[in-house]
Amino acid sequence: MSFKSEYLQKVYDEVAKRNAGEKEFLQAVHEVFTSLEPVVAQNPDIERWGIMERITEPERFIQFRVAWMDDSGKVQVNRGYRCQFNSAIGPYKGGLRLHPSVNASIIKFLGFEQVFKNSLTGLPMGGGKGGSDFDPKGKSDAEIMRFCQSFMTELAKHIGADTDVPAGDIGTGAREIGYMFGQYKRLRNEFTGVLTGKGLTFGGSLARTEATGYGLCYFVREMLASKGESFQGKNVVISGSGNVATYANQKATQLGGKVIAMSDSSGYIYDPAGIDYKVIKDIKEVKRARISEYLKYVPTAKFVPDCTQIWTIKCDIALPCATQNELPLEGAKALVANGVFAVGEGANMPSTPEAVEYFLEKGILFAPAKAANAGGVATSGLEMSQNSQRLAWSFDEVDEKLEGIMVNIYKNAVDAAEKYGMGYNLVAGANIAGFLKVATAMIAQGVAY
Repeated sequence: MSFKSEYLQKVYDEVAKRNAGEKEFLQAVHEVFTSLEPVVAQNPDIERWGIMERITEPERFIQFRVAWMDDSGKVQVNRGYRCQFNSAIGPYKGGLRLHPSVNASIIKFLGFEQVFKNSLTGLPMGGGKGGSDFDPKGKSDAEIMRFCQSFMTELAKHIGADTDVPAGDIGTGAREIGYMFGQYKRLRNEFTGVLTGKGLTFGGSLARTEATGYGLCYFVREMLASKGESFQGKNVVISGSGNVATYANQKATQLGGKVIAMSDSSGYIYDPAGIDYKVIKDIKEVKRARISEYLKYVPTAKFVPDCTQIWTIKCDIALPCATQNELPLEGAKALVANGVFAVGEGANMPSTPEAVEYFLEKGILFAPAKAANAGGVATSGLEMSQNSQRLAWSFDEVDEKLEGIMVNIYKNAVDAAEKYGMGYNLVAGANIAGFLKVATAMIAQGVAY
């Protein structure tokens, strides 16, 4: 698909040439560029200052070897990454993903998205992302600790509370963050807010675990309200069963919805009576088991060993919260055919471009990831603030601030879309609102950096 703007087309072609084969990164860039056509047309300084060329090239991309010893005494080697994408509005901020699928393209796509997501929160945070192709599944605690210590031994050279503040992501929970923080503290001899998602006994924030799922539902609530709708009495399908999905379940239920399906990579469960988030939490966080374990708690539920089929379940609201490109065009068509009227992205870029286009074409209310799932990084920013002040806020204080941030993100996305003639298009609105703040800061700071 080509662009109307010669400038955008020229930049995108160069990005595609320079990053050949990095499909996830190019998908993210194309999606953002599509939204920015009217912005570029009305703001000649964007081309004059080379903003699109600069904003698509990471300020720094670090790749390193992570060698560690397994329990049998054998040396294992993984790749580690940190992409420090853009620091125009604050220190780099973004999670660390531990998953076999991690590669340069995925890290760059996540870092690029993070730039705009962090901008949308209104907090002073730049964008970055990192991780490794290490798989925590099936590893002992001792193996995970040794990996995290080795990983942080190199990463510590490149991060700091005022430089780059990583956080958790897929495969990186409180356990992994704890091991990494301990190693950083050992190496640098300082106790600082260099990581977020920490344990509550050493600088973590209440509500951080719940934040992405809660924030998703706050955003979707605002979107529904704009059309006179709500979660009340609605059937909800949520893909995934990690933190985002689990706490999206809790908040959607509190808002009056009923979550009837959840999944993991092995398949999905369907429980028309409603899935209790506490059961999922026990299965995933305590037992670290497959979601099929749910049937031991609720024998009347159904398990289907194909997670891709979760989108065939009839529902009112769908919340994809698992991973990138999990919701393809076929899934979008199945959802629409079965009467879905709202989709909110809890994962990063979970819907394919074709699926997003189909939802918008059919008039489905659609909440894009970089806006709807910004609650996690927003609360990470609040954790940074607490660390800087040597304070600890209550759960309710953090949750209230989170809710306010998500309401503002929704309003800013709506206003930006309307201002640039995009109608009620929250995808375009989120991209435009996030971009303009970063671009303005980049122009003000010159081109030297």
